[in-house]
Amino acid sequence: MKKHRTDKKISLKDAISIGIGGMVGGGIFAVLGLAVSLAKGGTPIAFLFAGIIALLTAYSYAKLSKKYPENGGTVRFIHQQYGNGIFAGGINNLLWVSYIVMLALYSSAFGSYGAQLISLTGTKEIDVRIFQSSIILIALFINYLSVKLVGEIESIAVVIKLIILIAFIGVGFYGFSVHPENLGQLSPENWESPILLLSGGMVIFVAYEGFELIANSIADLEDKEKNTEKAYFGAVGFVVILYILIAIVTVGALPFEQIANAEDYVLAKAAEPTLGQIGFTIITITALISTFSAINATVLGSGRVNYDIAVDKELPQFFCHQFWGKPVGLIITAVLSVTLVNLFNLQSISTAGSVGFLLIFSIVNYIGFKQHKELESKKWIHLMASLFCFLAFLTLIIQQFSQNRTGVIATLSIIVFCFSLEWIYKKIIPN
Repeated sequence: MKKHRTDKKISLKDAISIGIGGMVGGGIFAVLGLAVSLAKGGTPIAFLFAGIIALLTAYSYAKLSKKYPENGGTVRFIHQQYGNGIFAGGINNLLWVSYIVMLALYSSAFGSYGAQLISLTGTKEIDVRIFQSSIILIALFINYLSVKLVGEIESIAVVIKLIILIAFIGVGFYGFSVHPENLGQLSPENWESPILLLSGGMVIFVAYEGFELIANSIADLEDKEKNTEKAYFGAVGFVVILYILIAIVTVGALPFEQIANAEDYVLAKAAEPTLGQIGFTIITITALISTFSAINATVLGSGRVNYDIAVDKELPQFFCHQFWGKPVGLIITAVLSVTLVNLFNLQSISTAGSVGFLLIFSIVNYIGFKQHKELESKKWIHLMASLFCFLAFLTLIIQQFSQNRTGVIATLSIIVFCFSLEWIYKKIIPN
């Protein structure tokens, strides 16, 4: 199908907004409590570690996006370097599965926050499962109803969540003067060991992965040569600062025991000391809007990735089929996400998402290194970014294996499955 190109250019501000919207979705609401449980008072440092890796990777994405602006993005970069053989197909399959994992992560956050606001059955655990399953199916229905509606929901949600999160930070810092008793938790004696800080940063790396969405808009960006790097670094830089400030406010607002007890909805709990129940409710509603918009956008994006991979003959042609005018991959993605979110806990899902994206980003950075002459870029930055991503990938697997063995085994099984599926497919149906 021929893609329709619009003559309307998007501004640098629009491109930065796309990146911020992609990152500040469900991730921060889902993984903040998990980050504090792993890094304790060093949570802001954990977010900084993850942010540095995101910034380095953004350099590779910026350079590759300028070189390949048409239908840019991870799938295109991998094809340019590796063709559409078993390795490229396995990585692209992993990208699709990582989107499924992200969908499960966002719906898990929606379920946890939703169950705090509304009681359906009187049992929190059942309420969470109902919320987290039904929201994916509702998003699937909206995607079938109108892609335009998905875009409108995302545009409104980005503005709402940013205004409220920035207000949350402002109120939080004011709250330190009223309730300073927990500020000591931020001091270095309450930080975990460097390896746990790094591991905590890598588990929550999924909160940053959305900047890759900028690649899909580079073809329409005004003055690409000058603005591409600004778009990536502007979006990632803003979000790194935002996350660090949110982490400071959260750790400084609540005792560690309360954070642990409210791990799945900690951002709402952190608003309570200063604003009381109304603060809790406002942040909970913000989390629901945020995660819902992220789920909507991820269902749409993952369906397109799935379709593109099938068009490139890296998945069976069945995935090119349409149901009610949309790729059948939308339904498959939704069903797999509902299954995943109900089978695994938040830490396992977050680990799987982070491991998948760290491996993919390591490869994209390596592609930047291999093509540095054509890209007119600094090869040492690409190489350093690739090594950091791969070391973070290994660190996360090793550290999590001791405390979350099931999650790590499931994650490694997913990676093996993605490559095995591609190998079997290529052998059965030669291309």
